[in-house]
This record gives sequence, C-alpha cells and structure tokens, in this order.
Amino acid sequence: MKAIFIAYDQAHYDRIVEMLERSNCRGFTSWDQVKGRGSETGEPHYGSHAWPSLAGAIMTIVEDHRVATVLEKLREFNNERPKLGLRAFVWTVEDGI
Repeated sequence: MKAIFIAYDQAHYDRIVEMLERSNCRGFTSWDQVKGRGSETGEPHYGSHAWPSLAGAIMTIVEDHRVATVLEKLREFNNERPKLGLRAFVWTVEDGI
C-alpha cells in the first residue's frame, strides 16, 4: 500500500476528489485551510492580506498499482495550471486497521 499526500489551491478541492474517484480511490482524509509555500513555483498560500489564498491537502491510501494513474492525472492537471502549485508525494504504508 502507498500513501499519496496532495497539496493544492483550495479552490480545486472538488476537481482533486473527482480525480481520486475516477481512479477508484474511495477513501481519503482532507485538511482545509492549509498554509504554505512551494519550494519551486506557485504562489504562497498564507491566508493573509498580502497572500489571501489558502491551500488544502488530501491524503489517500491506495494499492501500489493505482499510484501511477493518480500521479499522471494530477500531473496533467498541474501542467494545465502551473500557478496552482499542486504537489503530490508518495510513501509506503506498512499496516493499518
């Protein structure tokens, strides 16, 4: 199993969830109003007067064979909107209940 952590502009929550559903990734946990700044591109998301936008984050745990499909869909979405600052990270999950 793999965990995929996705950070994105909060305006795109519905699109990210839709992508997960189309990739047969049913379960996820999301966080609203996440603040941060990307290490490469994208605008800061601080929720402040100067930088009013906020980010969101989703974590989903998926079977190994689903990872490539999810990342490809996210990559395509990010390429369409380079200022979005979408990022996704994957790591191995050992066990759970």
